[in-house]
Amino acid sequence: MVGRGSTERPDPSAGTFFFEGQAAHLLAVLGLCALMYFACSLPGCTEGVWLGISTTGWLLCTIGNAILHQTYVWVCWRLELQNHWFTRRFGKHAFILYAVPFFAFLILRVALAFALGWSNRGTLGISPQLGGAVSILLLFPAIYLMVSIRRFFGFTRAAGIDHFDEKVRSVGLVRKGIFRWSPNAMYVFGFLLLWVPGFLFQSTAALVAAGFGHAYIWVHYYCTEKPDMRRIYGHIAP
Repeated sequence: MVGRGSTERPDPSAGTFFFEGQAAHLLAVLGLCALMYFACSLPGCTEGVWLGISTTGWLLCTIGNAILHQTYVWVCWRLELQNHWFTRRFGKHAFILYAVPFFAFLILRVALAFALGWSNRGTLGISPQLGGAVSILLLFPAIYLMVSIRRFFGFTRAAGIDHFDEKVRSVGLVRKGIFRWSPNAMYVFGFLLLWVPGFLFQSTAALVAAGFGHAYIWVHYYCTEKPDMRRIYGHIAP
């Protein structure tokens, strides 16, 4: 989420807002899935098994979880923005009821990336030393992001509390920590974590899945979050 400092209120009157951007979202995810299908023909991409589940199975779980996660966010955010569906039913507990599945999906996203990488380990033609070095380099901005969110932004804002709590909307744009470099630091730097298993385990499939996940989060930004920010704050987010 991108912090803003306006007192503009969302206009929930247009019923079509629920689906705004979602035709493009659907086309984008279908296109990304098609690319994934062709990427599976890369050498070693479907090799391996772990816990009795094939690499293909782990790959499908990884992609499926990402799609479910971002679809869940779209539905919840739009229901709340359009007619306060959650807060009218659950009051002060509305955000936490939304946030628990949100963070469960997010944690599972990372866990599945590592499971996929381990299942498909050793299929990428690089040395373990190079893979380890690249993994460490990718971890630094991801860790810095977590520290910056905790100190300057807040994990509730990262999950979209401004859709549920109007008081949060008066907080200004965060320009501290890693957010000095990008207002969308969570998408630019946070999703570098998904690339770590591919290099750490030298896994072709994990890198393919990381490419899907990192591209797909930008689909979420342009198709869901950016229209929401325009409706909440009255102007287009960068």
